[in-house]
Amino acid sequence: MKYITFILFTVMTNAAAQLMLKQGMMSMGPVSFEGVNPFVKLSQVVFSPWVFLGLCTFVISMASHLYVLSKVELSFAYPFLSLAYVAVAVFAYFVFREDLNGWRIAGIACICVGTVLIAQSGRRHEDQTVSINPDKIGTSEIVR
Repeated sequence: MKYITFILFTVMTNAAAQLMLKQGMMSMGPVSFEGVNPFVKLSQVVFSPWVFLGLCTFVISMASHLYVLSKVELSFAYPFLSLAYVAVAVFAYFVFREDLNGWRIAGIACICVGTVLIAQSGRRHEDQTVSINPDKIGTSEIVR
């Protein structure tokens, strides 16, 4: 649980990147590749200010996630990324006036409950240290 700050930083930068990408695409309007060189259109999208900032934020989020993965188990860290959906849904409701109906709220509640359960499993696991006795290699004996 001591890396939870980095995990939550990863989640929030991931969610922020999504919101920036949405803002960028809304400011560009509908994207069409008809009669336009696709590479020119793609560069217009990528280098629009909000999209570019969102992509840069994704890079920061990924760097943070890589750090987290070097410290904790993937099966513990990765499910926390689902909290980005929670943050995006809530912020999209307030910022972009997107729909947040009962089904989405129920889904968000399930995500939150699942994440709490996973966090609890990490607390118990962090308290246990496992070491292998070099004299016992080849046997199934593990020292705790």
